[in-house]
Amino acid sequence: MDIGTVVDACVLGVIEGFTEFLPVSSTGHMLLADHFFGFKNQGGVFEVVIQLGAILAVVAVYFERLWRAVTTLPSRKESRAFALSIILAFLPAAIIGAGLHKFIKEVLFESPALIGIVLLLGGIVILVVERLPKKELYQDSENLPVRTSIGIGLCQCVAMIPGVSRSGATIIGAMLLGVSRKAAAEFSFFLSIPTMIAAAGYDLYKNFGALNSHDLQAIAIGFVVAFLSALLVVRSFIGFISRFGLVPFAWYRIAAGAAVLLALATGL
Repeated sequence: MDIGTVVDACVLGVIEGFTEFLPVSSTGHMLLADHFFGFKNQGGVFEVVIQLGAILAVVAVYFERLWRAVTTLPSRKESRAFALSIILAFLPAAIIGAGLHKFIKEVLFESPALIGIVLLLGGIVILVVERLPKKELYQDSENLPVRTSIGIGLCQCVAMIPGVSRSGATIIGAMLLGVSRKAAAEFSFFLSIPTMIAAAGYDLYKNFGALNSHDLQAIAIGFVVAFLSALLVVRSFIGFISRFGLVPFAWYRIAAGAAVLLALATGL
């Protein structure tokens, strides 16, 4: 593997790790990096699979809570309710994602202009939602009603459009459904685990035969870098949004989206 590929994998790993759990769209950022800086991976599988590194950071940070939930499933009603809420929230994206996989990868993933527009519009949506009066009916991410969990899962489906942001869609959706900002962010973390494992597994199944040893090495490097970068974000994100809200990310999205559209319009 040449040094350029190693650098590309590290850069994209950092981008993934720092953006996966922020409402700015990690996939959108990596696809834009592909477009403007020329990094390409067979079938686009690199961008999806290294997200598992970021997901591993959630498991590491919340290991105690996740382990308690898993080990007490037979004996604790609350653990079974938590597991059910994650499963119900996961199912809409699993079903729709499998059905639209080819369209998403071959059409939506190939449009940097779409990503720029969605980044910009998503920023405006966040600004609007943050100004709306909200009732925080649910403070515990592990004890959400079934209807709320399903609603969050449906919101997650919108994030199949690159630029939307899976975390942004689920957090904003949860807040609109009465979940506190902190609980919404935590639920988004937990929901990312089955969602990204399924997405990465499906992509590997579809593309593994077309990957060569250099692709696999690049994926391994990106995976590790994404994990280390995401650790920093997961540990600090809850505190940041509790203090500042989502508005800083909204303005970033607007600026980034405008910059992308300007670059495309000027032929950069």
